[in-house]
Amino acid sequence: MLRGLIHRTRRNWARELWDWARCGRLNLPTVRELTSSFEALDNSDQGDEYGDSEAPIFLLATGWRSGSTLLQRIMVTDPSVLLWGEPLGEMALLPQIAGMLAKLSPSTDLLRPNERQEAVFSSLATSWIATLYPPGTDFRRGLRALLIEWLCVPAQRRGFSRWGFKEVRLGALEATLLHWAFPRAKFILLSRNPYDCYRSLADSGWHHLYHSRPDVRVDSAAGIARHWNRTALSWGDLPESFPVFRVKYEDLIARKVNFRALESWLGVKLNEDVALSAKVGGTARRRRLGLCERWIISHEAKAGMLALGYSEPT
Repeated sequence: MLRGLIHRTRRNWARELWDWARCGRLNLPTVRELTSSFEALDNSDQGDEYGDSEAPIFLLATGWRSGSTLLQRIMVTDPSVLLWGEPLGEMALLPQIAGMLAKLSPSTDLLRPNERQEAVFSSLATSWIATLYPPGTDFRRGLRALLIEWLCVPAQRRGFSRWGFKEVRLGALEATLLHWAFPRAKFILLSRNPYDCYRSLADSGWHHLYHSRPDVRVDSAAGIARHWNRTALSWGDLPESFPVFRVKYEDLIARKVNFRALESWLGVKLNEDVALSAKVGGTARRRRLGLCERWIISHEAKAGMLALGYSEPT
């Protein structure tokens, strides 16, 4: 038995160190770069301009095994609310849109409607139209229309007046994109100690877990810790006025979350006892991670843990 335990420990060390060595880093644009692109595209208040009444709820967690499904189930105790679960998550649709928009040159004048551009439409055959396309305002409308037709309309067909989704892959960059599309959107940031996130993930036996398929796998201590750290730190780039309600998993299971304040802020009616009383899932078997796993997570997630108020395990 002892020999088998030593063999498994050595094998786990080797696997985790190998995954750490080959784990790639995502170089994402900054929130500032994305907002600069928005200013070039369209800096109007779309909510006022189009009379937008949509106020979706986006539940964004710092990673896998953070209790996001539990909080999602709490949110849908309001019978008018439907939060979809990680819609086409591995496709990384929103991260890719945000990444492309952040690379937009601020000097792209064609993105803004002007009298000179509009005059072209009366003489298309004799004008320079090689780079003629709608202004950025219409792109913003198109992005909203995509999300409404994809996520809002199907929810309404099923009798839900309030919609949104929960995700474990998105951070402040994608939240900024969603807020640009829906100025009245509300965000919930859910976090859990990364040591416990990975303990739950590793004990679940899940494999081939992706941030975006097929390039970015996160099913190792290094992969989870880097994703967790990147996501946690990203929220510090947002202004204090950004509409986000922060929840810690540790407070959630200890029933220390102020759900009355949350439901008032969202404009919903929650019955958290219904969801909290039902045990759905649960995978952690070990009391603590191995030394190698703890060492990797400590190295990779230290800054994010400090930012969100988490301490090293004892």
